[in-house]
Amino acid sequence: MKNHFYPEERLALFIDGANLYSAARALGFDIDYRKLLKVFRDRGRLVRAYYYTALVEDQEYSPIRPLVDWLDYNGYTMVTKPTKEFTDAMGRRKIKGNMDIELAIDVLEMAEHLDHVVVFSGDGDFRRLVEAVQRRGLRVSVVSTIKSAPPMVADELRRQADEFIELAELAPLIARSAADRPVRQSGPIQRPEIDADDEQMVRSA
Repeated sequence: MKNHFYPEERLALFIDGANLYSAARALGFDIDYRKLLKVFRDRGRLVRAYYYTALVEDQEYSPIRPLVDWLDYNGYTMVTKPTKEFTDAMGRRKIKGNMDIELAIDVLEMAEHLDHVVVFSGDGDFRRLVEAVQRRGLRVSVVSTIKSAPPMVADELRRQADEFIELAELAPLIARSAADRPVRQSGPIQRPEIDADDEQMVRSA
């Protein structure tokens, strides 16, 4: 990863969990969240690392729960909320769990305590958020990928960011090695269909 960071600057990570998972999956690797934290701790004064995800509350076993618990005990600030369930026109159960508002509010509230914001998402809806933070004098880096097919980052978000960090170039530093053992889910999990944009999967660090 190119050095777009300065040792004295205060930085925070804002991770759109579903979006980052989808981008890493599109590139064919799993993220080691311990390594990810170390990479950014080594590049500045890391104030916070936020991870955003929606949880299905009514299941006996949630596939994302082991990851959420691990992150919560290992340096991440977890921001979660229950998913909303609805039935579409075809009668299929679907789940909605968008965390954009939570992420945007936290970025704006933390801005006065930071010099550099790192957003892990390719969602174009964050362009205005990035612009607002930049007007407060902060630098903003966006982590996503243009090397997947199709690209995972919206062009307007990439253009607005001060720096775009290609996830594929970050992968050698944060990918989970084959020796790392993922959390195994116990038994088959029955769950309703989840919209692609809101898909939450578990990969333990």
